[in-house]
Amino acid sequence: MSKVLWQASIEFIEQSKLKNYELWLKETYGLEFKNAEDLWQWSVDQYDYFWESIWEYFEIMHDGSYDVVSSSTKMPGIRWFEGTRLNYAEHSFRHANESRDALIFVNENRTQRISWNELQAKAAALQNALKNYGVTKGDCVVAYLPNIPEAIIAFLAVSSLGAIWSCCSPDFGVNTVVERFEQIKPKVLIGVDGYQYNAISYDRKSKLKAIADSLDESLGQKILVSYLDENSALDGFDSWNAVLETSREAAALEFVRVGFNDPLWVLYSSGTTGKPKAITHSHGGVLLEHLKYLSLHNDVKEGEIFFWFSTTGWMMWNFLQATLLVGATPVLYDGSPGYPDLNILWRLAEELPIHHFGTSAPYLIACMKKSLRPGKEFDLSPLRSIGSTGAPLPSTAFEWVYDSISKEVWLCSMSGGTDVCTAFVGGHPYQDVRSGRIQCRTLGCGLFAYNEMAEKVFGSLGEMVVETPMPSMPIYFWNDEGMKRYRSSYFESYPDVWCHGDWIKLYADGSLSIHGRSDATLNRKGVRIGTSEIYTVLDRMEGIRDALILNIEQKDGSDFMPLFVVLEESKILDDEIRQSINQSLRKECSPRHVPDRIFSVREVPYTLSGKKMEVPLKKIFMGMDVSNVMNKDAMRNPESLLEYIEIAKSL
Repeated sequence: MSKVLWQASIEFIEQSKLKNYELWLKETYGLEFKNAEDLWQWSVDQYDYFWESIWEYFEIMHDGSYDVVSSSTKMPGIRWFEGTRLNYAEHSFRHANESRDALIFVNENRTQRISWNELQAKAAALQNALKNYGVTKGDCVVAYLPNIPEAIIAFLAVSSLGAIWSCCSPDFGVNTVVERFEQIKPKVLIGVDGYQYNAISYDRKSKLKAIADSLDESLGQKILVSYLDENSALDGFDSWNAVLETSREAAALEFVRVGFNDPLWVLYSSGTTGKPKAITHSHGGVLLEHLKYLSLHNDVKEGEIFFWFSTTGWMMWNFLQATLLVGATPVLYDGSPGYPDLNILWRLAEELPIHHFGTSAPYLIACMKKSLRPGKEFDLSPLRSIGSTGAPLPSTAFEWVYDSISKEVWLCSMSGGTDVCTAFVGGHPYQDVRSGRIQCRTLGCGLFAYNEMAEKVFGSLGEMVVETPMPSMPIYFWNDEGMKRYRSSYFESYPDVWCHGDWIKLYADGSLSIHGRSDATLNRKGVRIGTSEIYTVLDRMEGIRDALILNIEQKDGSDFMPLFVVLEESKILDDEIRQSINQSLRKECSPRHVPDRIFSVREVPYTLSGKKMEVPLKKIFMGMDVSNVMNKDAMRNPESLLEYIEIAKSL
């Protein structure tokens, strides 16, 4: 068994939102469960009753009525709570309270607190302007904005009208943005003049103008947010401040209730190997899911301060703003997590203070490798949970959290994705936190591991699947006739079963570990190895900043497994380092985990959303043309490819 690092106190459990929900189930329906696994089993066996209980427990504001909770038992294409009308944004204002901040905004230069009155007034003013632009239910409004208050204000104004929101971060290039937005024919574009990162200012006016020109056929109105320079202007764009000033005497914010299954926002897949999928979610589906996860799995309570380091180009931004639904205050951070040093976010956690601190696994690993001890340097006693996602979190990083931050903090490793805008697996306020393991499968998520025979397996690696429908699964991909691309993305491997593409190990107690993408699995001499097994060992080794592993199948049936490592500046890849890597992998994993060759590289290629590009690189090493296997505009560091192309040619 994996080492237990944290156990919830009786007080923690009794005061949790999950305990309150369980008591409500007992009082309302006479339902009582022996343990966490029994509750989970009921939630997937009786998923209609479960999602109806979420509807009732959170007292969803709505019009109309429904005859059935779900329209079918077969995925995809299921309709939920048909006959009801609601609005996601309406629930964001349900806990408005002038005694606390609505939003806290921090960048590299300042901190700004925004009241509920200001948030509501600005959203109402923008909503009135959008009405004057002719925006109505079903129209698309897109944004090219960093993680600043204007982004949340705009989202609330758009969604409150029943219109459809979509956003890209300003670190995205022009083509990357256009190939996303042109799919949905937006009526309005809201963009920024620039942003700052690592104390460097990046002007984006020319890129914004190019985006607008490319969308000109559908675009009606354009608004410029002057963030870098309050005097910024751009030909053809209305000023954000002028638009709000003109509409500041507008009536109170209006909420247009739409069908439960009507579109709320469009998110996008990475687009590294083809046109990005325009993933469309519903008002009702993500409302129920966000209320469920934030309350029952993350235990976020009214009045708490919730932080997650994210850009607007990652679904965690959508998750961050969702904390308004439960009465928490989201902290928006725009800037580098490493400027002026890696302690900046921990310093912020002390100052605000932050109750729930969310970040990516690579950030925690970076702090560990720098031997930071935030718990010693800062007063983090108000901190209740640390959230981690974006990549598997290795055991060493789990243990670093409890050694260097706090013995009492609840580490909530979670995993989900843009596809459902939530977590399939994540935190649980009752379950032990074990080193290297995610605590549980979330309620209402019928997740299992399948072997090659599509049989459920426990304790061994398997393909991650979801057997039961969830309301936050996409309602469709935009412009996907007959749902062909939708079906091929999730339902090609197993009919009526969602296949997510992760390689997992599920344990009998419901905890689990994720071992990387299944399409990047290392099939090493007939034994399948998850890439995270390699990275977990390398993350512990001094002098190695980053790594990427591939396994290339050869035409003669053999395979070739190269390892690429990014070393600290003071290190060079010599025989001693090679031997140390090989010995560590052999000892801690197996002889099959030892690479055939090790290469020193300057960078690991990443997508804009921070994923290692294992599959596209594998295709390059198999001889495919780089232009056919990846879109460089969808990469964070496209220049890094040149080094790999040269290595591939030399082999």
